[in-house]
Amino acid sequence: MEWLTNLFNNNDSVAHIVLLYSIVIAGGVLLGKVKIAGISLGVTFVLFVGILAGHIKFTAPTNILTFMQDFGLILFVFCIGLQVGPGFFESFKKGGIKLNLLSVSLILLNVLVMFACYFIFFDTKDPNTLPMMVGTLSGAVTNTPGLGAANEALNSLEASFPNGLPQIASGYACAYPLGVLGIIGATIAVRYICRVDLQEEEEKLAAQEGEDPHAKPYIMHLKVNNSYLDGRTLGEISNFLNRDMVCTRLLHEGKIVIPKSDTIFSLGDEALVVCAESDAEAIQAFIGEKLDEEWEYEDKEQPMVSKRIVVTRPSINGKLLREMHFSSVYGVNITRITRQGMNLFASRNHRFQIGDRVVAVGPEDHVNRVAEVLGNSMRRLDAPNIATIFIGIIVGILFGSIPVHIHGIPAALKLGIAGGPLVIAILIGRFGYKFKLVTYTTTSANLMLREIGLALFLASVGIKAGAHFWDTVIQGDGIKYVYTGFLITVIPILIVGTITRIVYKFNYFTIMGMLAGTCTDPPALAYANQICSSEAPGIGYSTVYPLSMFLRIFTAQLIVLFFCGQS
Repeated sequence: MEWLTNLFNNNDSVAHIVLLYSIVIAGGVLLGKVKIAGISLGVTFVLFVGILAGHIKFTAPTNILTFMQDFGLILFVFCIGLQVGPGFFESFKKGGIKLNLLSVSLILLNVLVMFACYFIFFDTKDPNTLPMMVGTLSGAVTNTPGLGAANEALNSLEASFPNGLPQIASGYACAYPLGVLGIIGATIAVRYICRVDLQEEEEKLAAQEGEDPHAKPYIMHLKVNNSYLDGRTLGEISNFLNRDMVCTRLLHEGKIVIPKSDTIFSLGDEALVVCAESDAEAIQAFIGEKLDEEWEYEDKEQPMVSKRIVVTRPSINGKLLREMHFSSVYGVNITRITRQGMNLFASRNHRFQIGDRVVAVGPEDHVNRVAEVLGNSMRRLDAPNIATIFIGIIVGILFGSIPVHIHGIPAALKLGIAGGPLVIAILIGRFGYKFKLVTYTTTSANLMLREIGLALFLASVGIKAGAHFWDTVIQGDGIKYVYTGFLITVIPILIVGTITRIVYKFNYFTIMGMLAGTCTDPPALAYANQICSSEAPGIGYSTVYPLSMFLRIFTAQLIVLFFCGQS
């Protein structure tokens, strides 16, 4: 059995290192699935198993642990950036601005409460205390990338800590469990503070959806009475109206034709028009009177269908909706667009990206033609785009390594291996089409890469922190990190959640999604989805998640660089 003993004790062997990571990750993932009161810690439990392994001296060389930690972090944040990038800028449109501002205020309150706890409960003369509080902050808001960014920024200040860098993962681990519970608990508390009736909120959402003028097509049979239209093409008329309008049939001199963008209108023509209900009155006023008696056409009985189509053709990547002429050429109206789980308005200026899902409304055969144009081939989406990922990582690392010297800061300010790849991934996710880069990855592929990266990072951090964790919790300030972390979690949510409801009158389910997204906390979103039958929590979550993730990472990094290691 000597071979087995050597396998576990020989820290330098490849087999030992692979075995170590496999045991820690497998054990953490399995234990993370255990639910208590319907709540689980998920993959984050890998951190706690890693701490246990480090505590019993089941470890690996420090340089190997550091490499796996940093590589896992890069992979994790880059895949997050790719996921949120397409919706990052869209999230600021319309009602998203107000929600994002409320989300930013919550993040700032988290930081302020952290500093308040630091000055009230801790020894401010100890240089290790503030970095540990940054780790506690990341645990309190369940934001692992923030922990990674802070850790990486801390490495650049190594000279300021002659006794060794503080293991901020210990603060993270102390605060995380109550962070998960605190987010859900505070969200429930907001419900009772504001006296929210869940059934009433559901009914309001249903009423809003029913009143949505863009939810269903409106069909009109119009006679061309406007002399301005005489001799004008359908394309000219559509551009002048600047509204989503579909002319599916045109009766001209006794003949029925399917109009194209260059089809000329004449006085007395009759047109079959499909549009959004909210635009119907304006379109009718511009074109002419509405006819009650319809004329016969050969495919009149063809049903109007609504079909969800996936954009998979590379040539469509980056094209504007107005450039496709779906309404004028194909007689099909694009009513809704979904990107990375976020619902977007189908405006004429929408720019398609591979992976977009659109809802097309029109005659069945025409909708099928549009599906051919857009691709609608799930097989194409299954093909991995590995080159884009590693090109992005190369650029991200180079970008993150650019030093910015600021007076009074002991080290050059850099975005680092967390911030650089994140920023580049967001930009590639949004503008990659300009460089002929296909950035789409299937949800399952993106999730797989993210989870592998996160598991490697958490396992490495846990193993490194394990040697000092017991001393931190029992002999150090571990208990303080637990209850201060809870305060960091709960107080800002209670304040912002209550203001969002009472002052800004947001639906409670949207508030639940917003709070979960700001804390980047999937268990809180899962809880919201359990008690709500609509998509409101998911919309609130996806609206604020991109900016929140970005700010969580950078605030953690900036706090370390500006306030830590200055003694």
